[in-house]
Amino acid sequence: MWAPVLMLTARTAVGDRVAGLDAGADDYLAKPFAIEELLARLRALGRRGPVSRAPVLCVGDLRLNPATHEAWRGEVPVDLSPRELALLEAFMRHPGQVLSRETLLDQAWPMAGAQRSNVVEVYVRYLREKIDRPFGVASLENVRGAGYRLRRDGGA
Repeated sequence: MWAPVLMLTARTAVGDRVAGLDAGADDYLAKPFAIEELLARLRALGRRGPVSRAPVLCVGDLRLNPATHEAWRGEVPVDLSPRELALLEAFMRHPGQVLSRETLLDQAWPMAGAQRSNVVEVYVRYLREKIDRPFGVASLENVRGAGYRLRRDGGA
């Protein structure tokens, strides 16, 4: 079941607002705010009605339910950490597209800022160890100089 998300925060920079909305918030309100504005925004969110969202993302035989934090390769459950789930969700929402390191950082580590470590590379390796190697497939591809891509067929 979908519920609207309104972020109330002291962070006022444009980058913070963009990161909050890109992370999934439906609206963003920075402090200080007038109670009348908060109530108007809540009424506006309520008027939107239910938004249809696919409960399970599917790419080939790879499935992910973001609401329940469950993933499967075929019928086999795959145990993923919260970060691995966030990274996999970013890939599965954009199958076949090259996602840069920065895009992946924004999706899986939205409040971390521009990290200079190799965290994306490490977590892509973790994902490969869990969703590819045990099943004899190669769904996550390196795109030299650009980033990573989840094959449209899920590696099947």
